[in-house]
Amino acid sequence: MKLRFVVVALLPYGLVHAEPRYTQNDFGGVGLLQTPTARMAPAGELSLNANRTDPYSRYSLSLQPLDWLEGTFRYTAITNRPYGPESFSGNQSYKDKSVDVKARLLKENHWLPEVALGFRDVGGTGLFSSEYFVANKRYKDLDFSLGLAWGYIGNRGDFKNPLGYIDNRFDRRPFNTTAGTAGEVSTSSYFRGKPGIFGGIGYQTPWSPLSVKIEFDGNDYKSEPRNNNQVQDSPINIGAVYKLNENVDLSIGWERGNTALFGITLHTNFISRKAPAKSFDPPAQSLPVEKPAIPLNQVDWASVSKQLEDNAGYKVDRIAQRDSEIMVYGEQSKYFYAAKGAGRASRILDNSANNDIKWFTLVNKRYDMPIEETSIPRETFRNVVNNEEDLVNLHRATEVNRAVPHTENVLYTQKNDPFTYGFGLGYQQNIGGPDGFLLYQISAYAEGQYRFTPGTWASGGISANLLNNYDKFKYDAPSGLPRVRTDLRKYVTTSDVTMPALQLNRAKQLDQDLYGMVYGGYLESMYAGVGGELLYRPMGERWSIGADLNYVRQRDYEQDFGLRDYRTVTGHITSYTKLPFDLDAAISVGRYLARDWGTTIDISREFPNGVKFGGWVTRTTASSEEYGEGSFDKGIYISIPFDEMMSVSTMSRANIAWAPLTRDGGAMLHRQYSLHTMTDGRNRDAFYENFGKITE
Repeated sequence: MKLRFVVVALLPYGLVHAEPRYTQNDFGGVGLLQTPTARMAPAGELSLNANRTDPYSRYSLSLQPLDWLEGTFRYTAITNRPYGPESFSGNQSYKDKSVDVKARLLKENHWLPEVALGFRDVGGTGLFSSEYFVANKRYKDLDFSLGLAWGYIGNRGDFKNPLGYIDNRFDRRPFNTTAGTAGEVSTSSYFRGKPGIFGGIGYQTPWSPLSVKIEFDGNDYKSEPRNNNQVQDSPINIGAVYKLNENVDLSIGWERGNTALFGITLHTNFISRKAPAKSFDPPAQSLPVEKPAIPLNQVDWASVSKQLEDNAGYKVDRIAQRDSEIMVYGEQSKYFYAAKGAGRASRILDNSANNDIKWFTLVNKRYDMPIEETSIPRETFRNVVNNEEDLVNLHRATEVNRAVPHTENVLYTQKNDPFTYGFGLGYQQNIGGPDGFLLYQISAYAEGQYRFTPGTWASGGISANLLNNYDKFKYDAPSGLPRVRTDLRKYVTTSDVTMPALQLNRAKQLDQDLYGMVYGGYLESMYAGVGGELLYRPMGERWSIGADLNYVRQRDYEQDFGLRDYRTVTGHITSYTKLPFDLDAAISVGRYLARDWGTTIDISREFPNGVKFGGWVTRTTASSEEYGEGSFDKGIYISIPFDEMMSVSTMSRANIAWAPLTRDGGAMLHRQYSLHTMTDGRNRDAFYENFGKITE
């Protein structure tokens, strides 16, 4: 018996768990040990899991975008099987990538159990594929589960498939002992073969950090993938989970009657957790005891403008008076939550304007394009800050409207510094390839932006390699299409100093709800060219539609100023809409970099704090044979505002995407700027969902 312990790292996040507390199973996803349950983690939960049960080491990421939907993305290392020839992959063990989905069909009540339908390994090779129904019922500190599974979870095959009475094709399940085609979703084996029964009991002990699990395993391990059958001395698995702290669970167990389990889960919840206190932000200004009596034309508006930038994040363009209203035109550059910036600006204006002013209006602009204007009633705001009125009154009275031209008296204008720059560290990785499980690069970068006019700017950057293990990166996957993305290895290994992007841009509001942008230059690490985008986005609506068109040419592998011969026209028409269950959909139809035509469907859930879980699927005219392994493009992503992780306010984001494979079919141009992102201020929902931050 071999005992091994695997640990992964995650930034520590604070989380207060609601009881009962549901823990992850060996494969990732809420469950017992080898088996899932019908239980779900709270919406917004993210878990990183690492488990070792010889001969398998499993590393998984589980997401809970909705309270009834769970997704898990997993790598399994089969440590007693080689990845490939030793001359190529060295001593690396075989790696399997897979995706699981579980959906709740029925919520538990006094009489009925909780019921879920799940699919294991639907987007990988299918080595561990399974379909199941499972039910759970709680009695005090005991949680009972019972399920029926086809495929891996039910490999014992306890009885004849009842679906065989409908069609005898259900009597036999295709048996997969070797690697299939990674990334395919094959429905031909669903609910086929003899099903097996599984289930168990979870027990929350009186000592709150400790819970115990016991399960009846529906797998007999006589049909393991890659001819790797295991001896099972007992179908009863037992285990325990110790809650080390709010973010870390440690697991131990005894499985198959002869094999130890060790595991660790690192988790957080992006709904219930609290972001770090912004200890490095300047304190919000206090409101004056009495309102200023200075005439507006005698106010030091230059000083007010500096305060608005330093304390409220607005780079002021101009300040004007419209009847009893002060209008501030500028670009929010610091606060992720629009309500927070608006509240801080209102405090500053309340300290500056006399009694004639009843409203503060902030006109948010992006590259000189008016996006939205937020109007705050002065007296109500003051009363709420002084705890003399309820926040709900301010919520009702505050208006977020389309930004339109006004007849006004200009009090102050200024021209901002046209040049901005920044420095930082970059990280990129390639996971699960035959050259090595994790190939990585850490780089330093410098980026800058110069505005020739408020709506015309140049942007670019330089990146320098600091540390990497890409010397192991030798494998170029085969492709039946032009190599528009599978030359990735050459782009990351050819030069230590690169120019990821350098382009000239022009953006303009063409009509009240219509925006346009043109751009040209070195648009991303692999492509240079010219292009344009149009977006129609009505104020406050939950839908919009856009289109982009680009003529591009492939860049040299050194990522300097050189170009290669391959060139093409690519572009898409994209519709954005809000779906039920707080989901967002973006559907793009058009031509991709490899000259294939098709559709990309992107479904995501964005929580009020801006954290987004999402995934995409692309199908194009490229055949499965042309596309190669994986058959079509798909993946998942997580987007986390840095504001959720840092002690200083920022509008920046961390975007993490995961795709099983890099292929040439369905490849989009990675444009640096998007009108839909630039016009996010038109989303009234996001403002009002975080309205409470207006007093911070």
